[in-house]
Amino acid sequence: MVEAVQDAGVVVTGAGGGIGAALARRFAAEGARVVVNDLDAAKAKAVAEEIGAIAVPGDASAIVAEARDALGGTIDVYCANAGLPSGGSESADEKVWALAWDVNVMAHVRAAQELLPAWLERGSGRFVSTVSAAGLLTMIGAAPYSVTKHGAYAFAEWLSLTYRHRGVKVHAICPQGVRTDMLDATGSAGDLVLQPTAIEPEAVADALFAGIEEDRFLILPHPEVAGYYQVRAAEPDRWLTNMNHIQQKWEATR
Repeated sequence: MVEAVQDAGVVVTGAGGGIGAALARRFAAEGARVVVNDLDAAKAKAVAEEIGAIAVPGDASAIVAEARDALGGTIDVYCANAGLPSGGSESADEKVWALAWDVNVMAHVRAAQELLPAWLERGSGRFVSTVSAAGLLTMIGAAPYSVTKHGAYAFAEWLSLTYRHRGVKVHAICPQGVRTDMLDATGSAGDLVLQPTAIEPEAVADALFAGIEEDRFLILPHPEVAGYYQVRAAEPDRWLTNMNHIQQKWEATR
């Protein structure tokens, strides 16, 4: 059992399935008191009933106050997991870009605005951001997703560097392919890039809990992402050339 989360009040957004459900199950198994959030009320209720948690369905941007009340007045851990897998290029409709920005970045900002006053006053709190490796690297065929996941990573990084000395712990989870409905929605690009090394959602939860025990900011359920990230930083042209080769291979199969 991880002592840091025992009896903690935990909120997991987007927890009706996939990574969010796996996180909610793991927190409950570790002795936390869990709020399960999802836009789909039936899915949120099903997961909550399965693990003895509380369902608070609705828009992840607007449920912090209700979730806090459901947990008796205190949120100790907030998992900003809800995300939108928007595909397309720079030519995607502006409504697609705006929705991706709202769900993948601004929902995290709004949650932090609600959570930080209490966390800073008491000197503790934990913010978990499900980012994706696309936030460290990028993803072919998915400009809105890649760009906004970079934003989600940047915000998590900013939270950590700004408030870690005041007791706020931040974790950014950056998996590649995970066997969820979101992976299925990536189509042929996901089949090429993500499916070959895809992992189960439970492996993401395992990686997070290892990171909590080791007090690590960056959580990489696919360890090889660290190597890709190093090449990207040290040799950006080499990295971009390699990614462009993958882009060309994808285009040839469409």
